Amino acid sequence: MNTLPTLILIEPVPHYLAEQSDPDNNRYVFAYTITLRNQGERPARLIARHWVITHADGRVEEVRGEGVVGETPRLTPGMNYSYTSGTVFNAPVGAMEGSYTFVTDEGQRFVVPIPRFTLSIPRVLH
Repeated sequence: MNTLPTLILIEPVPHYLAEQSDPDNNRYVFAYTITLRNQGERPARLIARHWVITHADGRVEEVRGEGVVGETPRLTPGMNYSYTSGTVFNAPVGAMEGSYTFVTDEGQRFVVPIPRFTLSIPRVLH
């Protein structure tokens, strides 16, 4: 059985930023806070991200890069790490998902999926 060298849980929490949005011009700004929790027994460093951003019109945008918000955090067992970032949609709803690549202190790489989450203005979705 192929097991992950450590267990990283991902919790996304989206927020609509009404003060930065302009619905009359189809500009909807969202922030999202991601909390990563190392519930495994080994440290791991987040080294890369891959986002798949789906717009309401079906357009899909992919974003890849090193770390998150300019950092490559090392999560020791029991540690939580949170960061906030943002995105802009041309409709009041969209979705994001993807993955993070981690590496253990021993150099073993592994990928953790980011669960799909919806970003929507209040009262658009039930």
